[in-house]
Amino acid sequence: MTFLVVLSLVVALAALAIAAVVLRRTPAPRGDVDAVPEDVVGLRQEVAALRAEAKGALRHLGLVRYDAFGDVGGRQSWSLALVDDDGNGVVLTAIHGRSEARSYAKSIVDWRSEQPMSPEEQDAVASAKP
Repeated sequence: MTFLVVLSLVVALAALAIAAVVLRRTPAPRGDVDAVPEDVVGLRQEVAALRAEAKGALRHLGLVRYDAFGDVGGRQSWSLALVDDDGNGVVLTAIHGRSEARSYAKSIVDWRSEQPMSPEEQDAVASAKP
């Protein structure tokens, strides 16, 4: 009986040793290696497409608040420039007085406007530049 117990232990230890050797030699599963370059290329194409799409977005802004008239305080007047990466967009201006308010919109192309801009509008466009 003792012989069978010892023989069982020896067989069990041998099986454990063989299992350990086999596990060491087996590479860890890493997925489909051939699919990785395609995924990277696809991701790069997607990022390039998103960058191209975002280039035309009005993502740069500049805001200038000021007192347009000497008798009105609180910097209630403002000029806001909204432009894309190429400097195309719009500058919006609201001038508030005691009895009236006026608003203006001027197009911006390549960081300039065809219409004359006030110093505050020019400051708003300049502060929108990245």
